[in-house]
Amino acid sequence: MKKPLEGLVVLEFSQFLAGPTAGLRLADMGARVIKIERPNGGDAGRQIAIKNLFVEDSSLVFHTINRNKESFAADLKDPEDLALVKKLIEKADVITHNFRPGIMEKLGLDYENVKLLNDKIIYAVVTGYGTKGPWSTKPGQDLLVQSVSGLTWLTGNKQDGPIPFGLSVVDMYCATHLTQGILAALIRRAKTNKSALVEVSLLESALDMQFEVLTSFLNDGNKNPNRSEIRGAGHAYLSAPYGIYKTTDSYIAIAMGDINKLLNVLSIDGKEYSDSATWFRDRDTILKILGENILSWNAKELELLLEENGFWSAEIKNYTDFLNSDGFLQSKMLHYVKLHSGNTLTTTRSVYQIDGKYFLSDKPAPKIGEHNAVIFNDYLND
Repeated sequence: MKKPLEGLVVLEFSQFLAGPTAGLRLADMGARVIKIERPNGGDAGRQIAIKNLFVEDSSLVFHTINRNKESFAADLKDPEDLALVKKLIEKADVITHNFRPGIMEKLGLDYENVKLLNDKIIYAVVTGYGTKGPWSTKPGQDLLVQSVSGLTWLTGNKQDGPIPFGLSVVDMYCATHLTQGILAALIRRAKTNKSALVEVSLLESALDMQFEVLTSFLNDGNKNPNRSEIRGAGHAYLSAPYGIYKTTDSYIAIAMGDINKLLNVLSIDGKEYSDSATWFRDRDTILKILGENILSWNAKELELLLEENGFWSAEIKNYTDFLNSDGFLQSKMLHYVKLHSGNTLTTTRSVYQIDGKYFLSDKPAPKIGEHNAVIFNDYLND
């Protein structure tokens, strides 16, 4: 089946996570994504590693985010290389970059100059905090943006300090925003033949992630999140029973539900909580009562009981348990990439399913400049 973005050419000047993750999404949907990399060192993300894991001289993270792409090595400070890149821009559909404000202007590759080369280009930019203003030159890094945006005060309990997510969640969310913006601009271009400047920032993405709770804050007297005293409470803004509870053998998560019915199912006396207003006002007391009761239950047995009575619950699983579960196996999310060495890298597949088909490719992340010759032949040999 033909992929929806086949025939589109994306030049990826982006490094690290947000921009390249958007590029991965576009590549999975069929676009030809060409990384423009420095001849020496390439994308700085090649050296950003989790657990110091490297594969074939680049980090495992780099391989995860840059599979199914090509690499064109060019020194943008070299006039001859820059001229080649400009010729590539003439043939491209999309450009992405996450350079600090002013860098592309110095190179003559800012949006206004690129439009002179290609008046139909979709020019997509990721910044940390926008291109103007007092924070525009601050480093746009996931942990830092989590920290300044209030996000770290949503997880954990009242006795904890600020707690960051255990994922580069802002980068990934921003990558989704960038992908959406690019696709919207491509649709508009198909109708108007006009170029577009797409701009997203990590800060905006971090705020958009919090739109529900920020709206609550802004319309409820600007009261900061009130995290629970009870460890395992899952949400600063939601009523009991929302949270995670320890059992005799494991842990169980319980989402929203009628407290009166839940207490009755667990044979707990709770007449004083018949008014639903108490479910948030007395959240910590209710969570404590539930926790003490659930501590005597087996997780699987309790999950079955709650499901039978219409409560949303799930036994907590670690990666080992989850990856061996029927639910994960049914998802068929594992994907296998053939590395240059002949070894196989196991990762996750694209999530897009169109007309009942997933878009899969076993093409590995490129070596620096690996595709210079083929790209030169395809686009520059005239």
